[in-house]
Amino acid sequence: MEIQVDVIQGRGSPNKFGIEQAKKIRNMPLYKVHEKRRPKSLRSYNTDFKKAKQFILKFSPELWEEIEGVAEGLGWTVSDTLHEYGGYQQDWKKSGCSSVMINGIYGRNYDYHPKTYDGRFVLWQPESGKGYSTIGFAQRVIGRMDAMNEKGLAAGYHFVNRLRPSDGFICTTIARFVLNRCATVKEAVSLLKEIPHRHAFNYSLTDASGDTAIVEASGKGVEVHEGDVSGCTNHFEKKQVENRHRTAESISRLHRLNEYTETMIKDPDMNSTIFTILNHEKYGIAKRDYGNWSGTIHTAVYDTRNLSVLVGTGINGQAVGISFSDWLNGSNMYIRKLKGILPGARLVTHLHREGEKTDAGNTDHTK
Repeated sequence: MEIQVDVIQGRGSPNKFGIEQAKKIRNMPLYKVHEKRRPKSLRSYNTDFKKAKQFILKFSPELWEEIEGVAEGLGWTVSDTLHEYGGYQQDWKKSGCSSVMINGIYGRNYDYHPKTYDGRFVLWQPESGKGYSTIGFAQRVIGRMDAMNEKGLAAGYHFVNRLRPSDGFICTTIARFVLNRCATVKEAVSLLKEIPHRHAFNYSLTDASGDTAIVEASGKGVEVHEGDVSGCTNHFEKKQVENRHRTAESISRLHRLNEYTETMIKDPDMNSTIFTILNHEKYGIAKRDYGNWSGTIHTAVYDTRNLSVLVGTGINGQAVGISFSDWLNGSNMYIRKLKGILPGARLVTHLHREGEKTDAGNTDHTK
């Protein structure tokens, strides 16, 4: 299946950005997916409005302004918007994601089912005092799958288990909290210890100082690997009692990533090498198991020191380079779409736009 990911950019008021995002979404095929999902969402989980609002105002108050803007732009109540997109007490299906963290470089594959994928890559620069600017892939409108902020902190999540969930936030909203409010790995680790977690996830982190960490988080508590950590997949190493019964594939993938670390470090064009190893099937990291919620949908390499990104959608593709630094300094982003191919995946209409052709096997950019 050929896919297209929309590149969205915004600056200024979080409330106005929420309105603008919602208006764009209403004109996208994605909105029909969200409307269709609402009855199932209402049956599947409840959201304690008062408690969720209290937590959001505590961890990232500007995010509440954005939620209110999204509600206005969609013509929904704030309560319905929080229930659908706020990430408090929602469910999350299994997925498989891989990341590497080397010398301030953060590379990640997002492996999931395309039918739930928003298909939005967002650059956001809030007005002063409203959190940090960010660049990365959005999910459930306000959430982030993986991203980097203006301070050079990069973060992403890795599913471990969703059995016996606790009251708390899902991974997409948690990643947004971290990126909005934390400048370093140490600050991120501290915040992740405060946030209530719905499911069991790893959070992989690196920053511009080269510091790295993997946070094993769930409703049962948080454990942290700090210092010399370079790879992360989909199992806990400290809280092993919370792992799924089958972790062999995740463990094997982590070993493979660690074996490639030396190759990555020695290459003078390390960012491109990381992208290729993560994205090209021959290295055994990228996957096409889309039907089982574990196919590679995008690959991103965030350079936290130079504030730049190499990004590609699908597998066996070519990377597009984006200077976040230039964009933060006022340059406009002329890339409008990221294009790629998911081999063997069934057609998903909100990602494959009828009548809009793509170059099979390659990530392209359109002005």
